[in-house]
Amino acid sequence: MCAASTRKPYPSDVTDEEWSLVVSYLTLMKEDAPQRDYPLRELFNALRYVIRYGIAWRAMPNDLPPWHAVHQQAHRWLAAGCFEALAQDLRAILRLAAGRREEPTAAIIDSRTLRSTPESGTRAGYDGAKRKRGSKVHMAVDTLGHLLALHVTPADVGDRDAVARLAADIQDATGDAVSLAYVDQGYTGDRAAEAAAAEGIRLEVVKLPEAKRGFVLLPRRWVVERSFAWATRCRRLVKDYERYATTLAGFHVIAFVGYMLKQALALMQGA
Repeated sequence: MCAASTRKPYPSDVTDEEWSLVVSYLTLMKEDAPQRDYPLRELFNALRYVIRYGIAWRAMPNDLPPWHAVHQQAHRWLAAGCFEALAQDLRAILRLAAGRREEPTAAIIDSRTLRSTPESGTRAGYDGAKRKRGSKVHMAVDTLGHLLALHVTPADVGDRDAVARLAADIQDATGDAVSLAYVDQGYTGDRAAEAAAAEGIRLEVVKLPEAKRGFVLLPRRWVVERSFAWATRCRRLVKDYERYATTLAGFHVIAFVGYMLKQALALMQGA
């Protein structure tokens, strides 16, 4: 059995304070259950290591639990929706601490294309605008940059085609609280507007200035771009290394949970 106290900690390890916040969300069975051969905290540490440093499962360090145990437990957590529930509660805490309502009334929507790998190539599509073959991550965040909804499609699925599902996911996560979503010019047109309106959301297109020179920081839009930048700090999320789209989406949620945990603890320690 792997024991956290007998090994040198990794930078990706969960702290005692972080673990106290997440353990209740990740406990799917009793600690003394016969199926549990490794400490739950060490399995979570190993999963965070995989996502943060982008290693292959079979390259798991010897002082962490075996890769197959981590892989199996990770998919149990993903199937149970543990990280989505944790992300929603952390988002509410951070919003209240910032003086906002618990649920947002506005969202920011965007997408990015990840280049495919041999593992994900069978479901990849070609994004003509980005000139790359891979998968597209469609994401919505609140105006503070905290995750609301996310799903993955082949890269040839246009942004307008993804609006209906993303809008439904936003309202499901917020209890139909969102009435406005800021988007870029890739979401223009009646089809996208009608799909969002069916979920009670009005799309507001943030356009580039006509006399653009060099880099321009667009109002509202920069928030979701920053959130994508947070995700790329996790090397496993720089390309699409996953066999299943649901795994790639789940790993993004885990990454955002990590960032929100740090923010929540910083607020608690500063209080």
